[in-house]
Amino acid sequence: MAMSLRVVVPPHPLIAHWLTVLRDGGTPPPLFGTAMLELGRWLTYEALRDWLPQRVVAVHTQLATTEGQVVDATIPLLALPLLPAGLGLWEGARTVLPASALAPLWIEAQGQIIGLPDAIGDRVGVLLFVPEITAADGLMLLLERLAEQGVQGERLRIISLLAAAPGLKALGERWSDLTLYCACIDADVDDQGRILPGFGDADLRFTGIEGLASLG
Repeated sequence: MAMSLRVVVPPHPLIAHWLTVLRDGGTPPPLFGTAMLELGRWLTYEALRDWLPQRVVAVHTQLATTEGQVVDATIPLLALPLLPAGLGLWEGARTVLPASALAPLWIEAQGQIIGLPDAIGDRVGVLLFVPEITAADGLMLLLERLAEQGVQGERLRIISLLAAAPGLKALGERWSDLTLYCACIDADVDDQGRILPGFGDADLRFTGIEGLASLG
């Protein structure tokens, strides 16, 4: 793995708690969605710590004037959640983002990306919400498309629930300036590309589709 790839796993007890809820195979879809929301909230909070632009303003209290800092709204942000489960992460992220444009993305089986804006301004910061990083194939394609618009390096942050070591290795070899926040790094993937120990299929568990088969 390239040494300059920055992967941050925040040591926060709430992140550990909600990750454990995700991992539990008995967690029902509504609670699974709540866990995704909470992880989206706390991981985004951590990702914004040294990234969100600020400006200094004068604040008039009831007693005196002092300096304060506010988020610089002149530098726009764009959230790109990967459908469907990426919406769970975004629902939590939006609670800690003062303002952000939203463009949900869908990657078709043929590799076509649906929903990506045709142009992203050169001052726009981009937050990419990806449920999990396995072999990084779909994510690689998306990063290539973003790079074509000049979105890479410090302009981009990725937020993910889980990352597998092989996926991070692939990312590091191609995108050495990438910054990624996740709840945990798991060691491996199985022969079907699933993270081990992981939490199963995020899309199926988030939408509740997985449980419909047993009701037929």
